[in-house]
Amino acid sequence: MNRGPLSARSTVDPVEKANAAWGNSLPDWVVVLAETCRHNSQSAVAKRIDYSPAVVSSVLSNSYKGDISRVEQMVRGALMSETVICPALGDIARNVCLDWQSKPYAATSSHRAAMFHACRANCPNSRLSPKGDDDAL
Repeated sequence: MNRGPLSARSTVDPVEKANAAWGNSLPDWVVVLAETCRHNSQSAVAKRIDYSPAVVSSVLSNSYKGDISRVEQMVRGALMSETVICPALGDIARNVCLDWQSKPYAATSSHRAAMFHACRANCPNSRLSPKGDDDAL
């Protein structure tokens, strides 16, 4: 069945969506997120920051109820090339640092085990709670 083009369907520009939702308090990292969504699919951008397209949409509309600071750090690392000094690896992207912190212990390699312990040994970049409770991510 040929229904023809969807001419009445409007596409919302991600930058306009973010400006309308955030107003004067629009953070620089949300601008970068919105501009990246303007040039790529929202799904592709979500994959780059390791979140779902729904999270990206809710961040742009300023309605995300989760850990917004973690989303910010993932955007800063994956889309803005922000780096941190890892005591074990040296200069790495912020989102890579967060990925290492979120990995559970696995004795699959000595490197993986060393990173697990390094992220929990008072690393200045760690978002893990001081008690060793991994729910802080």
